[in-house]
Formats: sequence, structure tokens, C-alpha cells
Amino acid sequence: MKIGVPKEIKSHEYRVGLVPQSVQTLVNNGHQVFVQTAAGAGIGVSDQDYINAGAVILATANEIYAVAELIIKVKEPQPEECLKLKPQQIIFTFLHLAALPELSDLLVRSGAIAFAYETVTDKHGKLPLLAPMSDIAGRIAVQEGAHYLEKPYGGRGVLIGGVPGAAPAKVTVLGGGVVGNSAIQVALGMGANVTVLDKSETRLQELAMIHGSKLQIVTSTADNIAANVVDADIVIGGVLVAGAAAPKLVTKEIVAKMMPGAVIVDVAIDQGGCIETSRPTNFSDPIFIEYGVVHQCVTNLPGAVPRTSAFALNNATLPFILELANNGYKNACLSNPHLMAGLNICDGKITHESVAKALQQPYFAAAQSLV
Repeated sequence: MKIGVPKEIKSHEYRVGLVPQSVQTLVNNGHQVFVQTAAGAGIGVSDQDYINAGAVILATANEIYAVAELIIKVKEPQPEECLKLKPQQIIFTFLHLAALPELSDLLVRSGAIAFAYETVTDKHGKLPLLAPMSDIAGRIAVQEGAHYLEKPYGGRGVLIGGVPGAAPAKVTVLGGGVVGNSAIQVALGMGANVTVLDKSETRLQELAMIHGSKLQIVTSTADNIAANVVDADIVIGGVLVAGAAAPKLVTKEIVAKMMPGAVIVDVAIDQGGCIETSRPTNFSDPIFIEYGVVHQCVTNLPGAVPRTSAFALNNATLPFILELANNGYKNACLSNPHLMAGLNICDGKITHESVAKALQQPYFAAAQSLV
């Protein structure tokens, strides 16, 4: 199969869809890989590194999209990229369509076969391609929260870990999944007082076993969310419903009651955000202040550490990319239901139920679309 890797064009996105080691594996399996020039520059990988791995370097994105049967990216295609897609061309990347109806419309009209990293599953019902980025995002979220808690950025001027005689910051983590667990680990490591809220008692017990008595665990109810958000110095939004829009757990009324200079880092912003006052930002203009509260809602948070992120992502995606390339998307999906769960759009139809529901569009079962 002919596989194309265009350079990412989203604002401050430095990751790349395939690293040289993955290219070499695909070439060794008999596939051709075409990489846009400088696609790996943001992670310190040169065109020569790709050539040494067996790739062919092409000068422009137009050339990549023209030759490739399978496009491998990191972030969702931007409008100008969607216009380059062709019917039956496969694209495998993060999509987050529940929060991006315009992108969904463009992909439907393109006739392309669109797989989303974030809805591919595993035998445990987890999301193995989202997990490494969620792990990184949770860690970065605490760093970002601590940074913007500083007074020059509009924060309260509280040191996250405190010092003798001055209390540490209170960090409230919404959601105890991969993002939440990573955020908890870093926040506790920095000396913060940390509270996590989750609706699953089983997950809360697991987190208590992992992190011990330093972590405060609270069942996620509307009253408990309000009580633990209003007095927090940093709130990390880390809830996820696979393929669907994130639930709005924190209302604007709750935000209005928070302390001036408190910080919200809404990691769920890729799926629309779990804070009612959140809106997408980017690294060029990462924050805004609403009701006196600093909001950091960057939609590609792991892009801040692109080298780490690109290699971690490739470790997870490569087996699925190999299945698509070796078997074609139909056979690959029919033999692997976990990959089929990643199929969001096929032949102009939305084939993921949660995505269709979030977009209020007709849903067509993926298996039926593959016949």
C-alpha cells in the first residue's frame, strides 16, 4: 500500500504521524511510504532519517495526498486538507468529530474512509491509541496549571507545592481515567493537596490503592463537584466519553464562584470541554479569563512535547496501521472489531454511534458499511 505522511499544519503542532522506525517497519512489510519534506523537523527528525528508513520525500502536501492510499496524521485534518482527500482514500488520525461538526461534514462529502485514533478500542474496552496522549496531557495539565497560577499570568500567586508556613495549592481533578491518574501523580509529586472526583466507586478505590492516603477521593455528584471546584486553586478537567461530547460537569455559575485567579485546565476540550465556560485555545494564545478565572484550553496539549508524544503515539498506532496496510481497511476491520470501532466515517456515512448521536446525524453500523 502507498502510505502518505503530510506535515502537520495545525497551529503549533510539531508532531508527525510516523517516525522513522515505523516507516522502516512498513517498508519491510512491502509498503511504500511517502513523507512530506520537513514533516519530522518538529521532533528533530530529518528528511535524511526518513530516507535512511526507506521513505520517499515529497515536496508538498498536494503530492502526498495525490499519491497515498492511506494518510497517517496526528491531528484532525484542517479544512484545506479535507479538500485534498479523495473517495476511498483512508485517513487515520485523531478526529474528535463530536466537537467538530464542520469537519464531519467535510469528511462525509469527501468520500474518504476516516478512522479516529480516539475511538479504537482493545479487549479490555479501553482506548489504547488515546491513552499515551492522555497520559502526557494529564502530566502537562498540572505543569500548565502551576504556571498560570503565577501572578504575572493572572493567577492567584500560589506556589503549587507551598513552602513551610505557606499552604500548598488545592488541585481538583475531574475524572479518574488516564488523564486524571497522570495529573494526580504529578500534582502529588509537586506537593499539592489533591482531590479527585469520579462516578465509579471501583475506579476511586483503585486510585486510593495507587496513590494512598495523600489523595482525597470523592464520588462525583453535582453537589460534590461544586463544593470541590469553588475552593480549588487549579481544576483539571479530564472526563471522557468515547466518541461523544464531554459532559458539562462545571456550570458557569460554579465558575463564577471560584476564587479570582484560580486556574482551569480543560483537557477534555478536544471533545468540547467539561467546563461550561471553556472554549478552544492554542499555544499562540493559550489562555483567557472568564469570571476572574484563568482558562487554559489548548486542544493539542501533548503537542507541547512533540518528540515524546510522537514516539509514544507511534508505539500504539503502528500495529493498527500495519493491519490497515497489510489487509486493506475492509478485511482489517472485519477481522479486528477493535479497529472497526475506530471507523468514524465510511463512504459518506457516519459509522460510530456516539459520534452520530453527538452530531445529531444518522448512524450507519460500521459492519454494514463494509459489506
